Amino acid sequence: MEIVTQLLPVLARTLEIYSLILLVRVLLSWFPNLDWGSNPVLATVSSITDPYLNAFRGLIPPLGGLDLSAILAFLALQLGQNLLLGAGAALAGYGL
Repeated sequence: MEIVTQLLPVLARTLEIYSLILLVRVLLSWFPNLDWGSNPVLATVSSITDPYLNAFRGLIPPLGGLDLSAILAFLALQLGQNLLLGAGAALAGYGL
């Protein structure tokens, strides 16, 4: 059980890093002239984040041209991170 206690904070940190990558993706989406296909860095960021964002795009339709699904995506990541940290703290508190 000790390995689980050590693994949960690592997973929470991974979600935090993914949130930062997602933030970069959202901020870059404000620049419509970017060529997402020819730039390898932009293509990588897009390929990492778009499948996750697409899951939320079906839940919240764009309003007036604004894609608000990223807000729900960030909330879900934050919830997952908090759950992992809470579970890790609870397991550590029980001495497991």
